[in-house]
Amino acid sequence: MLTNPPFGKKSSYTVVGEDGQVTTERENYEREDFKFTTSNKQFNFLQHIMTIMEVNGRAGVVLPDNVLFEAGRAGEGIRKRLLEGFNFHTLLRLPTGIWYSPGVKANVLFFDKKAASRDVQTKALWVYDYRTNIHKTLKTKRLVSEDLHDFIQSYRDRVETERFHRFTYEELAARDKLNLDISWLKDESLEDTDGLPEPDVIAAEIVENLEAALEQFRSVAEELQT
Repeated sequence: MLTNPPFGKKSSYTVVGEDGQVTTERENYEREDFKFTTSNKQFNFLQHIMTIMEVNGRAGVVLPDNVLFEAGRAGEGIRKRLLEGFNFHTLLRLPTGIWYSPGVKANVLFFDKKAASRDVQTKALWVYDYRTNIHKTLKTKRLVSEDLHDFIQSYRDRVETERFHRFTYEELAARDKLNLDISWLKDESLEDTDGLPEPDVIAAEIVENLEAALEQFRSVAEELQT
């Protein structure tokens, strides 16, 4: 299963009244097969995949960074279920600048569904960092298939390299709030100002970070209301 689009348990739509005022209405619907209730569409899309996968099924899913670190009962619970109920074996961290919105930070999650077991399914997660010190743009430096050759080879070999590291389940479970937003490479742009991304990319990243923070506050507020 290879997929990207979001899936929401709660969605919103715009209503324009007779007076011309614009309001946003929320439309709620129930999914009894979902383990956790959340308005985060990416989390719900991930839950949808978990629900429809068959035994021995394999998935590669493009999801934003907030799925890896968003706190709260739903975020931590869904990551825990992904690690314990599925074999979440590989995480590819994609560079910024490859989407129409240049500040978007996304990843590809690779996981398999095995037969039900009391044992933790994910023994280790391999993380390939193809983001740190990688600068791409849609106009002048697009992501091409050759850029992923090293990742493909690493995926097959399962040998640690500068960009490919292995983390055991015990190491992941010990992380605060089960945060899987993992990085270890030194960001050279912090010292080399000449190597900074274009201003529009920096601005878009700031917006992306603020929106992610706002989404976390929204999730906390919703949990406090329940």
